Amino acid sequence: MSGLRPRAAREESRENDYERAGLDGSLTPGTSPALLLVDPARAYVDPDCPLYAGVEPAVEAMRALLAGARRAGIPVVVTRVRFRPDGGDGGVFFRKVPTLRVFAEGSPYGDFIDGLAPAEAELTVTKQYPSAFFGTSLAAYLTANRIDTLLIGGLSTSGCVRATALDAMQHGFVPVVVEDAVGDRDPDVHAANLFDIRHKIGEVWPMERVMGYLAGVGERL
Repeated sequence: MSGLRPRAAREESRENDYERAGLDGSLTPGTSPALLLVDPARAYVDPDCPLYAGVEPAVEAMRALLAGARRAGIPVVVTRVRFRPDGGDGGVFFRKVPTLRVFAEGSPYGDFIDGLAPAEAELTVTKQYPSAFFGTSLAAYLTANRIDTLLIGGLSTSGCVRATALDAMQHGFVPVVVEDAVGDRDPDVHAANLFDIRHKIGEVWPMERVMGYLAGVGERL
């Protein structure tokens, strides 16, 4: 249709609009990062689960990101979602999204995806709400370990990743969302949330740039 602009033109116009509005700032990551993998749960990669999201490419990138963080020797935190069998500890969130029952105690869908489970010395954070900070000790742990930057991968971009990145910024940590290592069931929703995170919350970096940053950190440790 003649009235519709090509996608590239629309994206350029949107970028220009955000820049004119002053939404083009950037954050410089610090020298003491940690990796945070948000909810790498089997639910998102098992076709038998109603939450299956077809995010296998992001999962492969998460494995590479985790390996890079371990090589660099930085702290690693992995979150998981767990509810009581009746969902009572999930409150309004559980009522709004009934399919969260797949994360009830005893369900295999809440298990970590192969290759993304935390090692014994790494921190596991159990949560009931989207943000990894809400109702958990994550902020205190990061502060006690003098972390200034969070490299964030995980699932899903529009939900728990975005909520966690927002809370990271609000707690004073520089959030760097690793573009290749996050995923969502809808590519347009995924892209829109990365756009918004980049303009309003933190940084969105491709894997190659993150790996270069980690290499530099590893050399300093």
